Amino acid sequence: MTKIALFGTSADPPTAGHESIVRWLSEHFDYVGIWAADNPYKNHRTSLDHRMAMLKLLIDNINASSNNIHLSKSLSHRHSIVSVGKAKEIWGENADYFFVIGSDLVKQICQWYRINELLAEVSLLIVPRPGYTIKESDLKGLEEIGGKYEIADLNAPAVSSTAYRKHGNENVLIPPIQDYIHQEKLYA
Repeated sequence: MTKIALFGTSADPPTAGHESIVRWLSEHFDYVGIWAADNPYKNHRTSLDHRMAMLKLLIDNINASSNNIHLSKSLSHRHSIVSVGKAKEIWGENADYFFVIGSDLVKQICQWYRINELLAEVSLLIVPRPGYTIKESDLKGLEEIGGKYEIADLNAPAVSSTAYRKHGNENVLIPPIQDYIHQEKLYA
């Protein structure tokens, strides 16, 4: 069966960590659906259009030989269950869908909009993030509400968009995104 990873991210801005995750997903899944999301738990510093443009630069920088990364603004929605429905319109019902989250979201996901429906539609792929331990009690909580999950065998770099926004550390960004930020005068 076709395996599809769905990766919605704030990407405010996308970092080298995002790049390593997308690269890993493209090597382990038949297709990767990616989009910039307006996370209802965050205040975004940059418009959705700028974040989508930066994700395009990130994907172009990966240059995946399998050409299986699908960037789509149509997948973007505040609620993940809607994004999953849109993905199924693209790739169909007859596939295994994995919704990608960072280990920082494992505890929070139980509070998401229509979480029971979401977990009935997808398995979760949890990406370990430095500084965010995956607690057995949180995984048990996921299982109790019907969640199926796998933990990615990936060591993403210890970088974050928040660190860039707070401290301006450009080392967390790939050069094309640094250039775009300067050109567009973002995060001043």
